[in-house]
Amino acid sequence: MKSRFVHLFGHIGDWIFDLDNCLYPASTGLFELIDQRMGAYIERLLGVDPVEAKRVQKAHFHEHGTTLAGLMREHQVDPHEFLDDVHAIPLDRVARDERLARNLGRLPGRKIVYTNADEAYARRVLEALGIGEHFAELHDIHAAELRPKPDDHGYRLLLDRFGVDPARAAMVEDMAQNLKPAKMLGMTTIWVDNGSERGNHGHHPDYIDLTITDVGEWLEDMLGDIE
Repeated sequence: MKSRFVHLFGHIGDWIFDLDNCLYPASTGLFELIDQRMGAYIERLLGVDPVEAKRVQKAHFHEHGTTLAGLMREHQVDPHEFLDDVHAIPLDRVARDERLARNLGRLPGRKIVYTNADEAYARRVLEALGIGEHFAELHDIHAAELRPKPDDHGYRLLLDRFGVDPARAAMVEDMAQNLKPAKMLGMTTIWVDNGSERGNHGHHPDYIDLTITDVGEWLEDMLGDIE
């Protein structure tokens, strides 16, 4: 293992990873399929055309952090029904990532996924990527009591649930604004700047310790050559 990894991250015992557009590239386009299903759901819910449905969807996303949070607050949408519907997508766009799997296996410490999606969908994506075995723990939107990132409520629940010491934890996330609560709680923060929609929204250097563009590439570089 390279000495610079030990110097920068040797104290880290828990690695907290976001899922969508983080453990796989934003260019995969998986979220486009979810976006389409969200739009169709809103069309049916409100009886509006696709243009208005898209406007409502993005307004909720920008104001509340997730489309679901806005729909729950303003339209009393059932979260289980919504998540089951919008996540019913094929995963053929997601390719197995052998490099990521190999280096997650070499990364010392516990690996946790923290996602604004639900666990059933997250597990499907992890298996499609070929990295499910590396994440024994998963903290989803239900575990966060339906309060999505960047609301710090879910972060505190995660710390309590898994006994995480934030001073010995790192969070890896493609949405810069979601790193602020992690930093405020004392975590090391790593921003995956890979082109996610509004990924740089709320970006501030005070709560981002490191910027990378690809998780697998970064891990391979930091962990050194495979022996």
